[in-house]
Amino acid sequence: MSLTIENIEYRQATREDIDDVLELHYRYQVDSIHEDDKKDGFITTAFNSDQLGELIEQEQGLFIARQDAKLVAYAMAASWGFWSKWPMFQHMIRDLNKLEYRTYKLSVKNSYQYGPVCVDKNVRGQGVFESIFTYARRAMQGRYPVLVTFVNKINPRSFAAHTRKAGLDVIQEFEYNNNFYYELACLTADSTEQK
Repeated sequence: MSLTIENIEYRQATREDIDDVLELHYRYQVDSIHEDDKKDGFITTAFNSDQLGELIEQEQGLFIARQDAKLVAYAMAASWGFWSKWPMFQHMIRDLNKLEYRTYKLSVKNSYQYGPVCVDKNVRGQGVFESIFTYARRAMQGRYPVLVTFVNKINPRSFAAHTRKAGLDVIQEFEYNNNFYYELACLTADSTEQK
């Protein structure tokens, strides 16, 4: 399945997309982002090509947006099992069964971790974030009823995008490794799709 809006194609990634995803990721990852760009949002988790290959082939959880041939955005989504390699996600998994969202007591079986998402600054403000978020959420809704993610409190642009544009709700705030985060959730099927 692919979706084309305003000369931008949204689709599930293949192995052929990995180098482009890594290049875009590097430009906006907290350890390598240009300092002037950090105020507009950044990504904290680092990835390599093997991890992206696993995300594509085993999780079907890497979604991309291309404008003409250029990769302009990606979104990741996967089971908690995939994310459990990273200590940050291990911390989130330990707390998961203490949380509730709407009618769900959260678990590794009824929720998944969404993100990171990255949109090139040249296409921001054009609906690309909302479109790739919706595309990824719909792709996952047959597997999980609840999407869970987190945003670093020093990343207000990402927080605003996820709460205002994507409609996620804060379900808790937490601290990990001397950083402070919002944990957010939403249902994978929106109200118009549930009717």
